[in-house]
Amino acid sequence: LQPVESGGGKEQPGGSLRLSCAASGFTFSSYIMGWYRQAPGKERELVATITNAGGITHYADSVKGRFTISRDNAKDTVYLQMNSLKSEDTAVYFCNAPMSPSTWRFGWGQGTQVTVSS
Repeated sequence: LQPVESGGGKEQPGGSLRLSCAASGFTFSSYIMGWYRQAPGKERELVATITNAGGITHYADSVKGRFTISRDNAKDTVYLQMNSLKSEDTAVYFCNAPMSPSTWRFGWGQGTQVTVSS
């Protein structure tokens, strides 16, 4: 069981992208969901989380004020709106259901590549 991420691509600094994460063969509407990213040579980091009903969100300091996580439980989909992109946002982005800062509920999907470059 693993989520399916999409929406990545190449964007210039200052641009925007919207990522989507869909459930495949299961539902994640009951779970807190999060977006992670992993840049080359770096560990995977959790950048945003949203509660199951969508009422509470949290962001890493590096993306606060620029990224917005949201969800549509009717569609079993989680989104990450990324604005004011920076080169340091370049990474593969994944979604999952965090159970703690270092554990997660589902297997990892293939992720979606985001490249920010002029």
